[in-house]
Amino acid sequence: MATRTRERPAAVKLTPGAEQRIADLMARAPEGSIGVKLSTPRRGCSGLAYSVDYVTEANPMDERIETPGGVFFVDAASVLYLIGSTMDWQEDDFTAGFVFNNPNATGMCGCGESFTI
Repeated sequence: MATRTRERPAAVKLTPGAEQRIADLMARAPEGSIGVKLSTPRRGCSGLAYSVDYVTEANPMDERIETPGGVFFVDAASVLYLIGSTMDWQEDDFTAGFVFNNPNATGMCGCGESFTI
């Protein structure tokens, strides 16, 4: 009897705006970059922050999300903090950046740079 496996959903959902920004980043990525990676290093007033950086080699433990413009990795140590999150790219007259809707965050610092789980 063959077992059927269901593909599990990605830990982080990327909006079309986020996917386009990843494509833009990869179009001008430093030589040797294989994708961009989301992690949640400890910093800021609330404890954790979102960080998106170029990566030059894949960690087999990281979550890998294929996008039309390049590979997006989610740091293995950060996945539990990010499950169910949506990542978007937003620009206005004064700022531009990735914006996260994270259902796991219980609080955010006043400047919006870090969050608490």
